[in-house]
Amino acid sequence: MKILFSILPLLLFATFANAQSIFKDLDVAGFKQIMNTEKNVVVLDVRTPQETAQGVIKGAVEINLYDPEFEQKIQQLDKSKTYLVYCRSGKRSVSACNVMAKNGFSKLYNLKGGYNSWSSNR
Repeated sequence: MKILFSILPLLLFATFANAQSIFKDLDVAGFKQIMNTEKNVVVLDVRTPQETAQGVIKGAVEINLYDPEFEQKIQQLDKSKTYLVYCRSGKRSVSACNVMAKNGFSKLYNLKGGYNSWSSNR
């Protein structure tokens, strides 16, 4: 039993550390830099249609995270490309990055603060 309690924190840390390394958070400047300098980049908007009706990042592909077919839709995307993922505030895009990483995507970036940050930094 003592062994379990001594190993458990290490397992939790390893799991948390692994989850944090599957994508990178970027501020608006970093997000724009990758958009403008790297090739094979896809900007992915995971907000609802009601949210995207209020504005989007030009050229973004829209796949609603709340769509029951979200996972099937992302599986149709090219896993070799770089994905810049955003939502309204940066929380759902973290979830989207985690799902995408589980499905074999390796070049993932999350916009910190989401579209709210983007629209306030134009």
